[in-house]
Amino acid sequence: MTSLFLINILLALAWGAVTGSFSEVNLAFGFILGFGALYLIREQVGTAAYFHRFSKALGLAILFVYELVLSAWRVAMIVLRPKIELQPGIIAFPLTVDRDFEITMLANLITLTPGTLSVDVSEDRKTLYVHCIDVPDPQATIDDIKNGFERKILEAFR
Repeated sequence: MTSLFLINILLALAWGAVTGSFSEVNLAFGFILGFGALYLIREQVGTAAYFHRFSKALGLAILFVYELVLSAWRVAMIVLRPKIELQPGIIAFPLTVDRDFEITMLANLITLTPGTLSVDVSEDRKTLYVHCIDVPDPQATIDDIKNGFERKILEAFR
């Protein structure tokens, strides 16, 4: 899987060399062209899993943008209320992900979402502590993270 990604990057660099421009836009276009070329020969070289994983990673990115917009809206509504009534708290999120990369990605996605902040990971790497600006139902928040970010990370990287 990683080797196909590197081949895709090499195809983008080859596109940059052929066109004589290594600008970000041109390299991104070369990456898309390389992706298309690999897609056309996927059955001959057995690269179908690369495209499946790419679609799962794209789904994770779309979920992040959706959660980012939704959380920003929620925080804006909290700030604009005449009387702010919050129930802030720190929740202990039980981790299903166990690889360092996956834990780091989950913690960063949570932190980048307005209203939440990853505080710490337990020594045994089984619990992530998350501060929430408003958490009236901790279990609902845990379920949202588990069925959202964590599930998408597992789908994309395993």
